Amino acid sequence: MRFRSLAAVVAGAMLVALAAPAAAASVPLTGSAMERLARQALPADDGWAAEGAGTTGGAAATPENVFYVDDRDELAAAVAGTTPAIVIVRGTIRGNADANGAPLSCAQFADPAYSLDAFLAAYDPVVWGRVAPSGPLEEARARSAANQSARVRVNVGSNKTIIGSRGATLNGIFLRLDGSANVIIRNITHEDARDCFPVWSPTDGESGNWNAAYDNIWVRNSRHVWVDHNTFTDADNPDSAQPLHFGRPYQVHDGQTDITNGSNFVTVSYNRFTNHDKTMLIGSTNTPGVDVGALKVTVHHNEFDGSVQRAPRVRFGQVDVYNNLYRVPADDPYEYSWGVGVQSAIYAENNYFALGVGVAPDAIVFDWGGTALTEKGTWVRAGRSLPRPADVLAAYNAVHDPDIAADAGWTPTLRAGPVLPAPAAALVVELCAGARRLPV
Repeated sequence: MRFRSLAAVVAGAMLVALAAPAAAASVPLTGSAMERLARQALPADDGWAAEGAGTTGGAAATPENVFYVDDRDELAAAVAGTTPAIVIVRGTIRGNADANGAPLSCAQFADPAYSLDAFLAAYDPVVWGRVAPSGPLEEARARSAANQSARVRVNVGSNKTIIGSRGATLNGIFLRLDGSANVIIRNITHEDARDCFPVWSPTDGESGNWNAAYDNIWVRNSRHVWVDHNTFTDADNPDSAQPLHFGRPYQVHDGQTDITNGSNFVTVSYNRFTNHDKTMLIGSTNTPGVDVGALKVTVHHNEFDGSVQRAPRVRFGQVDVYNNLYRVPADDPYEYSWGVGVQSAIYAENNYFALGVGVAPDAIVFDWGGTALTEKGTWVRAGRSLPRPADVLAAYNAVHDPDIAADAGWTPTLRAGPVLPAPAAALVVELCAGARRLPV
């Protein structure tokens, strides 16, 4: 493609990214500019969340249900229930804080009978064995976890738009959508949803693992959700800085956006996911259940910068992954990007990977028990080489057994705007993805 033609495509796509939602608003745009932006619905055909009646969030909210929130308790009250509401986040809202906004440390959440040193001494596998912790000290850990959960967890009801004004940040907040429908979350920086009291699971993997409880956003048993133009970060508390306990990383973060337990019709677009381990899990377990026939998710125009794994990892769902930008530094403990899980059907098209020195293209894919992956139009820049087209699935199959088949069995139809060549998509993502990129 000639440079002028490519530039025209990129410019057009940027206009689509920034302007199209305004044309899709489901009610007249009235009130302040911020409120007009907040009433924007998901554009027609923009991924799986556009299926059927689409996703409008709180666009139909009456004036008395437009809330400007400045602290955790105001946020929790505004997003509860099913009445259509627009919730505009201002400034930084902290979950690890009391009702007056005063910061709370892990030690302040801890039950009097709990200490980490005592827990590590009691449940060291050399002493306790490889069975799940039980008894008074584990019960004290659970009470400590409940103390923290009461502050950091915010339950989001149906028919809500949660949108940030310029610079809005949720620090240590766990947004939990459980049985919700028609929710939009936009233009917010989500920081450090840390778990002070992770669970020790000695039979998770060969050597056991620590498992955290909180995601930045957890979409569980929910339908028609649009997560757009957000930034996700562990801020000054990255996974890489956590200590080892029992020889395993002390994992205090879970997912940045996880979609599980039969959730359906979700679009994740124009977000930045940065420097995180378990970024995006789609699907609950390997056991067939409510996930079968659900988990229809579109992931487009996102930046995955320093994601160690799960970008995304998929079980069961038909997941459209296109026009995303992946940055994989050489010094990261990179595991994979696309996790091909049980009965998954990932359709990956025109994605761009910037791989650090020593990271091979076959590492992009990991087989978690799946059998098929449609992969096309991928470009890779390996180390300092020039970017070029790459058949990532062929690279995987050349060095791994068993092979993963090249046809996931479906073709996406819900896509808004042009599907860009991968190099053009990378430029659009770099310029447009993340919080603070919307016109507020």
